[in-house]
Amino acid sequence: MTKRTAFWIFLLGTLSSAVLFLLLTWDTHRQVEVLSHVDKLSPQVIEGKRIFEKYNCNDCHTILGFGGYYAPDLTKVVRRTGEDGIRFRVRSPEKAFANSWRKMPRQHVSDAEIENLIAFFTWIGEVDNNDWPPQDSRKRMTRSEEIAVAAGGLSPGAAVFQNRGCMNCHSLHGKGGNFGPPLDTVGRRLTLEQIGHYIKDPKSVNPRALMPPQKDLSEKELEVVAKFLAGLK
Repeated sequence: MTKRTAFWIFLLGTLSSAVLFLLLTWDTHRQVEVLSHVDKLSPQVIEGKRIFEKYNCNDCHTILGFGGYYAPDLTKVVRRTGEDGIRFRVRSPEKAFANSWRKMPRQHVSDAEIENLIAFFTWIGEVDNNDWPPQDSRKRMTRSEEIAVAAGGLSPGAAVFQNRGCMNCHSLHGKGGNFGPPLDTVGRRLTLEQIGHYIKDPKSVNPRALMPPQKDLSEKELEVVAKFLAGLK
């Protein structure tokens, strides 16, 4: 190969790589507004972000992958705990995390600030970030994961209860959250069918329920977790 040939290969390779890089960068910026729902960036959302920064929430929590890893990720917190769950945790963290080794300090956040925070979390939760974070993924368990669960001695229903974040609000044997009632003996109070209805649409069973509908559960997951809970007597 002559020096002239090597030079043209280098030049063409460099130019084509630069053009590809610029095109991909342009395409990413072109989609940012759509993927992040810029049209929903209301003054309340912006104020909620300022409050999030004011109380240094990022010191302990991650959001969109950035922040501290001491406390749970907040990217999908509205979907995971519901708006009332956020209000309870921010207003009374000493009660919400009484059974947890991780403690959240009480920041004395005002009610208006909490509502702005919820608006911010709602907007963040709707950003298309390729199904992140993993613990709030909408993906179902694969067959290999189901086999691994069974091998570990955990029933499918117990695995769904644990992996889908139910213990963020409910406790079993003294471990878990305090936002919802303990579920150690829920099978004595509700039938299998009632539990299934409650998980899918809590307000259809109890109009005063604060639990958000668990829309991300597949029919199979709903069936096995309802069966698991109905057996707790």
